Amino acid sequence: MSLESKTLKVCSCNRTVPLDAKALAAALKSGEPLTVHHELCRKDAGAFQAAVGGHDDVIVACTQEAALFNEISGSSNIRFVNVREQAGWSSQGAAATPKIAALIAVAALPEPEPAPAVEFKSQGQVLVIGPAAAALDWAERLSGQLEVSVLISGAGQAELPLERKYPVWSGKVTALAGWLGAFEVEWRQENPIDLELCTRCNACVRACPEHAIGFDYQIDLAKCKDHRECVKACGDIGAIDFSRTDTARKEAFDLVLDLSREPLLRTHELPQGYFAPGDDPLEQALAAQKLAALVGEFEKPRFFSYNPRICAHSRSGKQGCNACIDVCSSGAIRADADHVKVEPHLCAGCGGCATVCPSGAMSYAYPKVPDLGMRLKTALATYRDAGGKDACILFHDATDGRSALLSYGRKGKGLPARVIPIECFHVASIGMDLILGAMAYGASQVMALSTEKVADGYVAALKRQMGYAETIVNALGYAGRHFSVIENMGEAWEVEPAASVAKAARFNLSAEKRTTLDFAIDHLAKQKSQPKDVIPLPAGAPFGALTVNKQTCTLCKACIGACPESALIDATETPSLRFIERNCVQCGLCANTCPENAIALVPRLLIGEKAKEPVTLNEAEPFNCVRCGKPFGTRQMVENMLGKLGAHSMFAGGTRRLQMCGDCRVVDMVENKAEATIFDYKK
Repeated sequence: MSLESKTLKVCSCNRTVPLDAKALAAALKSGEPLTVHHELCRKDAGAFQAAVGGHDDVIVACTQEAALFNEISGSSNIRFVNVREQAGWSSQGAAATPKIAALIAVAALPEPEPAPAVEFKSQGQVLVIGPAAAALDWAERLSGQLEVSVLISGAGQAELPLERKYPVWSGKVTALAGWLGAFEVEWRQENPIDLELCTRCNACVRACPEHAIGFDYQIDLAKCKDHRECVKACGDIGAIDFSRTDTARKEAFDLVLDLSREPLLRTHELPQGYFAPGDDPLEQALAAQKLAALVGEFEKPRFFSYNPRICAHSRSGKQGCNACIDVCSSGAIRADADHVKVEPHLCAGCGGCATVCPSGAMSYAYPKVPDLGMRLKTALATYRDAGGKDACILFHDATDGRSALLSYGRKGKGLPARVIPIECFHVASIGMDLILGAMAYGASQVMALSTEKVADGYVAALKRQMGYAETIVNALGYAGRHFSVIENMGEAWEVEPAASVAKAARFNLSAEKRTTLDFAIDHLAKQKSQPKDVIPLPAGAPFGALTVNKQTCTLCKACIGACPESALIDATETPSLRFIERNCVQCGLCANTCPENAIALVPRLLIGEKAKEPVTLNEAEPFNCVRCGKPFGTRQMVENMLGKLGAHSMFAGGTRRLQMCGDCRVVDMVENKAEATIFDYKK
């Protein structure tokens, strides 16, 4: 890593960060001596301004005063890196020079290409759903800023506004779906009084002998004795109908404020534009404040990339892999015939789908694996060149994870000197390709910091992926615990260094998941003198072989057509079924498609060139046409067919034609003109 073309300014933050200027300059291969400032944001601000003047490529080792440094320099192109809470403010701060060098080297890397954008448009049409009192109260408050509609649930003590300033409906929500700017809400009108037709003339209120109608103009059906005096009083208005049939209603909105005690949407990640604060007044106020800001046009990254060609979800109605659908925390992924469909407006960007996808059909794009891999490679190489040992990569997200890390650096022990934090958008996106790639680059361990208050699907999925990776590296001879999910920063001190590679890999991580896994696993295996060739894995692992019951397999080859990864292939010379283990993702489509139930999955990892070579799972003697001698099937298949159809009345004249190829059957039918046909039988 070289900083010759960059201006680097580092500060010890009033001498609280132990910085070794000489060692740091050597680690970064700086072309000139490195000056360590002690009050860069105060007394040395003038020196900073003079040093960065006219330079576009500036790195400042301070994040707290980023706004001040941008103002002083007159530029917004400065890159900032935190060496205080992440490295220097630690009980091992004096030994953190290799880590500080690694953090600065990562900050000097080019920014990855931006991901494509997903657009939202909102005109501020908001639907407030909930009990009448709360819903009408917030509707009044929001009506000056947003275009409000109200859907109240049940009869109560609330009073409708004296003026009809916005639509008010009543009923029970039956369906709610969508996102910011595109919500669709369906509900069923349950009360006899339709508030859309009601003129609020109070005639029904006065006429009701049970006083079952209040000034919310809804009938309390528990009090109503079916006198129908209200219907007579309503007259030609027709707002009251106890036998209404047109109860289904549907409208579109940009925003939804759900004040129901139990939210209508239960996904872990709620769609943008939907707020469900419940009955907490403070949470309701915060939600209302956010609603008012969601008017206009907005963008977010398109977090994923999808390649349907290698997707193993389904074939011909037979289900295979559902991993991405099961792990999605926002309900953005659904089945779509043989593939899946991702709604980018609902995608929350956790990346769990890419982590669990066995084939790499679903990949993460914020950032892409090659970009994150370059950060890992640079950080670990710089750390190693600076004399660092037993590097541990700690992935954390850019929100709660970053806050937890910085808070621990400020208030706690700080991170161990060997733990290098790497920020990502969400730790659920850290799959086997990244963690095994990090180990191939020289990491002793990889940890992911989960800040979820309630463990959800992605945490369990991430632990499973790490479990598969741990099984592989342990079987290869790397002792210790290499991969883990931690829930608090203190756990970073509890993990002992594990065995790592003697020589770091030089390859770059690929955008193709299986290619990256091949490179990483091959490198890890080559670092051992006698690596295992076959590693058994738990069920669900994305590597494995197949077994075929040769007694029942007829070589119909339906499994070949079902395989999305070309793991099962045909042979042109003889009737046989061949298999390339490197391509198999253990989706199960072949087993689910096989009409004879002759295929079983064997989760394992085969290492080396053998995994790329075709092997024959089953082969059979060909059956030759009894007329022309051309092979057209297997002997077992034809004999099975003859055994099942030979006694059928349609073949009372013999089964010789079943033993012919397709061409000869046609010729035989034409030549045998005296043969009985269906037209010979009258009604």
